[in-house]
Amino acid sequence: MGRVPDLAGTIIATHAGARGSMHQKAADGHACGHSFELPRLGILLRQAAPRFVEGVIAPVAVFYAAFALWGLNGGLVAAVGWVYGGLAWRYARGHGVPGMLLLAAVGVTVRAGLAAATHSPVLYFLQPTLGTLMVSGSFLVSVPLRRPLAQKIATDLVPMPEAFLRHVRVRRFFSRVSLLWASVFLANAALSLWMLFSQSIAVFLWVRTSLVAALGAVAVAVSVWGFRRCAGRVNAEPATA
Repeated sequence: MGRVPDLAGTIIATHAGARGSMHQKAADGHACGHSFELPRLGILLRQAAPRFVEGVIAPVAVFYAAFALWGLNGGLVAAVGWVYGGLAWRYARGHGVPGMLLLAAVGVTVRAGLAAATHSPVLYFLQPTLGTLMVSGSFLVSVPLRRPLAQKIATDLVPMPEAFLRHVRVRRFFSRVSLLWASVFLANAALSLWMLFSQSIAVFLWVRTSLVAALGAVAVAVSVWGFRRCAGRVNAEPATA
């Protein structure tokens, strides 16, 4: 519940288990000019599913169960406990704790404290929603600057040949996908704000989570399909010397 663009974090994390094969494919791509092949969708989905449950579904269930049993303060304690429990679990398994995750935990603690002090759950959910709006703006602004954020995220996580990234079709694809995700996060924020101020917490949690997940799933499907189509066309072209 505490990670700001939770859907984005889930999507980005899908690369984890397939990273080794991606490095090999990138190396092959350098040898073959502008060719590049994305790992199979099944591999990505198997990596995404546990992280989606951990980062989106479980926090909502934990907060709402505690909220229903013990009220707002109980829900806030459970939400904070979930975040710190995740940190402790990673530390105990020797995975290390990224600095950004520590900052997120601090942010959740501050938000929960403010919500408890004011007895207003709106304050707890407002900050992630505003964060989602800022993410939308970042994707949008990156396009006219010719530094599409979708490409930045993709190349940070998945090594791709420079020749592939310089191809006009690839540049056009990442610009369009950046606009797509700007729209997705804008719709996410607008829906969240409307429901936050007009609906009950239960409706906000479950309906908003379901709609945002469905919207994100459609965007992911469109993005993957578009990338495969783009890569297929680029790979079909003869490599330039």
